[in-house]
Amino acid sequence: MTYCKRIRINKNILFLLEVTSPYRHLLTMASEESEISKTVQDIEVETTDLQNKELENKEKSEDTGGTSKDNNNCSQNTDVTTNESDSSIDTRQKVDFKVIFNKQKYDVTFPIDETIAKLKSHIETLTGVPSAMQKIMFKGLAKDESTLNDLKVTNGAKVMVVGSTLNDVLSVSKPSEKEIKEAAKSETSSKEPLSKLKEHKKVLDKYGKPDDALPGVKNVKEPLPPTPVAGMCNKSGGKVRLTFKLELDQVWIGTKERTEKLPMNSIKAVHSEAIVGHEGYHILGIQLGPTEASNYWIYWVPAQYVDAIKDTILGKWQLF
Repeated sequence: MTYCKRIRINKNILFLLEVTSPYRHLLTMASEESEISKTVQDIEVETTDLQNKELENKEKSEDTGGTSKDNNNCSQNTDVTTNESDSSIDTRQKVDFKVIFNKQKYDVTFPIDETIAKLKSHIETLTGVPSAMQKIMFKGLAKDESTLNDLKVTNGAKVMVVGSTLNDVLSVSKPSEKEIKEAAKSETSSKEPLSKLKEHKKVLDKYGKPDDALPGVKNVKEPLPPTPVAGMCNKSGGKVRLTFKLELDQVWIGTKERTEKLPMNSIKAVHSEAIVGHEGYHILGIQLGPTEASNYWIYWVPAQYVDAIKDTILGKWQLF
């Protein structure tokens, strides 16, 4: 009881525990509990920090993995695009040349192994001339099945195009009544050979074959010679020569008096017939108007050049 009296409530309790041996173990126990509690708290804090770090590492790992996958996908897409692009590139050998039509020049780059038929389709987009109405001239008339390589088209070459647009064809003027009557009269008498008709027989008998006429060969087809076709005559007996200016798309009918320069697309038709008794030569009519009454007649045309003349002026298409 004496020890209890010395204890004051507002004094340090530790003093009592220290001096009072029966209660000294309480101090030891309190100190141990405090250290244990502190240790538990530290462990909990460390555990929480460790969990947070693991969670952050996991999130970073997922972000990195997603980015890597996206990059792989992008790489795959790029490869696919590149492959598709590579497959669309035309690696065939090409040739650069100029297409000349109606005094205009077009720069064209085309595969050298493509056919003239394919080239015509491309030229149609440039000039508006339907491919069926085109004639391609390169060292003569080019065939549709030939390739540029077959024709030996090289870089810088000039390829001529002869033909008419649909607008040119549709703009043909309406024939007059006089021309219709003359055409009907001509058709009535067309059963006879041209060389036996009065108007032609008179010319043939009066002037005869020109002295400078080129040799005529029947049943033979030859390309046009490099020089004008000469040694022919017209209805008045005047000397006639035909010159083909492909770069201008014109045919020149030359006489001693003058030279008529006719656009090829203005010529409606070309008629011809062998001269009876002289089948190596033809009478040739170049139709300048809508009817046969407008024919310009040429006599003693060598038979071997008749088809080439027709092809050069009209091509293989003839609408009239």
